[in-house]
Amino acid sequence: MPMLKKIVPIALLALYIIVFAVCAVSPYDRTVWIVENIPIVLIVVINLVIYKYFQFSPLSFILMSFLIILHTIGGHYTFERVPFGFVTNLFEFTRNHYDRISHFSVGFYAYPFAEILLVKKLVRSKWILAMFPIFAIFTVAAGYEIFEWLYAINAEASAGAAVLGSQGDVWDAQKDMLADVLGALFAMALFWAVNRRQIRQIGQS
Repeated sequence: MPMLKKIVPIALLALYIIVFAVCAVSPYDRTVWIVENIPIVLIVVINLVIYKYFQFSPLSFILMSFLIILHTIGGHYTFERVPFGFVTNLFEFTRNHYDRISHFSVGFYAYPFAEILLVKKLVRSKWILAMFPIFAIFTVAAGYEIFEWLYAINAEASAGAAVLGSQGDVWDAQKDMLADVLGALFAMALFWAVNRRQIRQIGQS
């Protein structure tokens, strides 16, 4: 297990560097590519800084990597143009739902958030442990939607529309946030299943 904790983050970082390098070549829109990659690069940098003080579990790193990889690919094509036709055709969707899958993976960050709370014993209530990461994800999701909106109304029209990625859906922002929260609920259910023994000990000491 100790060896796995070292290998997994290194392997995932190497994978990200490769995907980033490939996706940096001839993106659909260079401006959109830069804007979409800024938050992802920040996430990677923050993880590198945190690693010096706290080592997440291999599962946490794997879950966090989903958003990093999916978003990096989305930035290359712009989310509505990612080759995702087989899913769209299979389920007879009227839009490209690649962005919704990416938003669902945002919710996976509830897992490492909860892991810090549990390992560092920062909470003494199972309810707070269960709900705080979900509310944190919802807050970040809402903040990101506001960021996208502000960028869209101030940027050049085509770049703004590409970053917003609503594809004509007036409820796109709300659905994106719902996907974020559903991802967080999934992550917390997984967290509870994996860490149930340690969770039982909360409030007993």
